Amino acid sequence: MIQHLPPESSTMTALRNSLSDEELTAQADEGEPEKGRWSQDHQLMAACYDVLRRIEHVLICVNTESKQRWPAHPEPMRRPGAAPKKPTRSKLSASGADRLFSLINGGAA
Repeated sequence: MIQHLPPESSTMTALRNSLSDEELTAQADEGEPEKGRWSQDHQLMAACYDVLRRIEHVLICVNTESKQRWPAHPEPMRRPGAAPKKPTRSKLSASGADRLFSLINGGAA
C-alpha cells in the first residue's frame, strides 16, 4: 500500500527524510524519472519547464551574432514512460559531401 502513495504524502516524505546522506546520493545518481509515477500536475510543470527552456534558447540565439556560438538545443525533462532521447547524427548529403571534399582540398580560395 505504501508504494502507491503519492510522493508528496506525509508517509513518503517521512521515509525520504529518514534516508542517510549516502542513500540520498545513491538514489540521486541512479534515479530514473522515466520509471516513476507523475501526477498530471507534474506533467504540466514539466511541459512548462520545457517551454521556458526553449524560449530561453531562442532568446539567446536571437541575441547572439554568430551561429557558431549558439548553445545546443535544450533537452526536454525526462518523463515517466519515456526513455531518454539518444543523440542523432545528421546525414551528410551528396552535395554536402562534394562541398566538404572541395573545401578540404583547397577549394575555399
